[in-house]
Amino acid sequence: MGNYFIGVMSGTSVDAADAVVVDFDGDTPLRLLGSASLAWPEELRAELLSLGAGGDNELDRAGEADQRVARHFADVIASALQDAGMTSADIRAIGSHGQTVRHRPNARHPFTLQLGDPNTLAELTGMPVVADFRRRDMAAGGQGAPLVPAFHQALFADPARTVVALNLGGIANITVLRPGQDVLGYDTGPANMLLDGWCLRHQGHAYDGDGVWAASGVIDATLLAELLEHPYLLRSPPKSTGREEFGMAWLDALLASREQAVTAVDVQATLAEFTIRSVTREIERWSREGLVLVCGGGARNGHLMRGLAKALPDWQVCGSEARGLDPLWVEACAFAWLARQTVLGLAGNLPAVTGASGSRVLGGYYPARTGMRLP
Repeated sequence: MGNYFIGVMSGTSVDAADAVVVDFDGDTPLRLLGSASLAWPEELRAELLSLGAGGDNELDRAGEADQRVARHFADVIASALQDAGMTSADIRAIGSHGQTVRHRPNARHPFTLQLGDPNTLAELTGMPVVADFRRRDMAAGGQGAPLVPAFHQALFADPARTVVALNLGGIANITVLRPGQDVLGYDTGPANMLLDGWCLRHQGHAYDGDGVWAASGVIDATLLAELLEHPYLLRSPPKSTGREEFGMAWLDALLASREQAVTAVDVQATLAEFTIRSVTREIERWSREGLVLVCGGGARNGHLMRGLAKALPDWQVCGSEARGLDPLWVEACAFAWLARQTVLGLAGNLPAVTGASGSRVLGGYYPARTGMRLP
């Protein structure tokens, strides 16, 4: 068996589950052999979003959703294997991030919760699964996120200049790679989460394709200033966030408190600028120039990409395909890499990023069958 791993994940936007088949042998850091994306059924997506916001009978609902997410992951993994022309016997392990429904790193007793039962996933796929990556870092005093910066460092670091890997998923996060210095990485605030929620409510679409609707509106300067006053944005890293702090309920409360209403299209325009401003001011904290490699669904939003380039005139802003990896598959590849780290007994976190007390081997290992040796 070679160094073939699968990564599967679904982000805070809860739009689809992504799976990749990755080869870690050879001269390059990785080779993407196959990929697939599978949209969530609307009813299950609504349930996952509802669980993320809290509600009645959460334990029973989360228990059932845990199984349904695992089955959905198994389906998208099967498609990625087919795309790669491979079988389960070829794969060393699956790295499954799961679907986050709660992330409370600053609670009195910090915790995080991802759904997608790895036991069920191992049974359905016939492959070993590495899962539950975040909680070991949190047990060591860390935020449990972001975990992708270690992968960004392995893949994108440049000895000659600063590189910022910018993930525009539901939440935006940056990894700052400066030659000769510790890696920095943290969530900067929302990316697509509020944009998608507002678009669905007012346009009936799951997302604003290419940012066309946002581009047709006018930025409301007062609303933008209020958005940028969110306390999370003022905290120093290490830090991570999610739907708990930047959900639609927060936006609705902010809009309801205003004396003058803002049209729906102008709210969308302002939310896009909020993403751009909250990201770019953090990037400029660490360097005046360099390369910004954008990944995640936001890399396909022309309006956001043009706004980032305009706001960062001394930086080269481009999608991660410039470094050989399609923006849509970077995060899934990261969890294939993290699974490999675990199988090899290597650390997957960066204490300087998460705030953990030290490096840790992340996740639990779930063998596929009786008699299979642990790594």
